[in-house]
Amino acid sequence: MSVKILALVGSLRSGSHNRQLAEAARSLAPSDVEIEIFDGLGDLPFYNEDIDTEADVPAAATRLRDVAGAADAFLLFAPEYNGTIPAVLKNAIDWLSRPFGAAALSGKPTAVIGTAFGQYGGVWAQDEARKSAGIAGAAIVDEVKLSIPGSMTRFAETHPADDSEVVEQLTTAIAKLTANVSA
Repeated sequence: MSVKILALVGSLRSGSHNRQLAEAARSLAPSDVEIEIFDGLGDLPFYNEDIDTEADVPAAATRLRDVAGAADAFLLFAPEYNGTIPAVLKNAIDWLSRPFGAAALSGKPTAVIGTAFGQYGGVWAQDEARKSAGIAGAAIVDEVKLSIPGSMTRFAETHPADDSEVVEQLTTAIAKLTANVSA
């Protein structure tokens, strides 16, 4: 059985350490696990129920929902912006929470991890992302927690894929998330 995990990165910055963390996760995934990093969160308009109609759904939202619908699980990468979840990630969760009763996020195992500059590695943002995704219907995998502090210095000259501690923690996180798909 092959498992498809959709990764949503809450930073749009080209050199984002969370993007690098997602790339590391993708490269560490076992052969029966495919991690797709979604590009296009910056193209999503802010969620507005007035445009979330059959006739008006923006193409970017349709694309996100289609890719998410084909996923077995979600891995959210949440940096911390001013002590909370980045708007782009919250907006993606909002789009994936609809249509009510048939949302792509509904019931699917979802884990939230990430890295941030601060000493706690984005814990507040990750907690908020878990809360938001859970309310939106995702099956939050609480045993998967990875908050890497000091991203600006830790990854200044090293990609997360080259950090043995991060590699071990990511590998464990992927295994735990994947186990929840087959559970």
